[in-house]
Amino acid sequence: MNTPAHLIFGAAAFARPGAPWVTAAALAGGLAPDCSLYLMACWHLFVLGTDPQTVFGQLYFSDSWMRVFRVDNSFVLWGIGLGVALWLRSGWAIAFTGAALLHLAFDFPLHHDDGRPHFWPISDWVFESPYSYWDRMHHGQFVGLIEVGICLILLGYLGYRFKGTMARIMIAIGVITQIVPGLMWSAIF
Repeated sequence: MNTPAHLIFGAAAFARPGAPWVTAAALAGGLAPDCSLYLMACWHLFVLGTDPQTVFGQLYFSDSWMRVFRVDNSFVLWGIGLGVALWLRSGWAIAFTGAALLHLAFDFPLHHDDGRPHFWPISDWVFESPYSYWDRMHHGQFVGLIEVGICLILLGYLGYRFKGTMARIMIAIGVITQIVPGLMWSAIF
């Protein structure tokens, strides 16, 4: 799934009105498994000036990048983290690790040839799903529409639960992240 969708799903599942640390942790957990990708890609694209085709066509699939992805995309490691958070009864840590696990649960079935080793350190196996959230060769156009539709419903749910001005601004930004790319690509193609 697209990263904004992960934040929306994480917030819908774990954010709590009146608990800003829990809500922030839910958003951070929804983002956490993608952070290494953003950091490494931005370093190569904007600091080193590496060609985007090299970054996303070669480096993304390289052993060195997969060694990083297997850590921050591990069901095993995030599951241990959630277990510790539950043991400690820490609301923010449960929201953080729970949202990260939710992120992985939706990434796992929606990556065809760009998946990650989600079961490290037990295994380096990568699931090759018949579905993709972006690749039209693997139903990406339909999966993407479903993703946007569910995100808009979840944003409506969040709007019902959160009444503050800052929350409404964040929800509006969420709506924009879901609608604008579709309109932009429709205009281009």
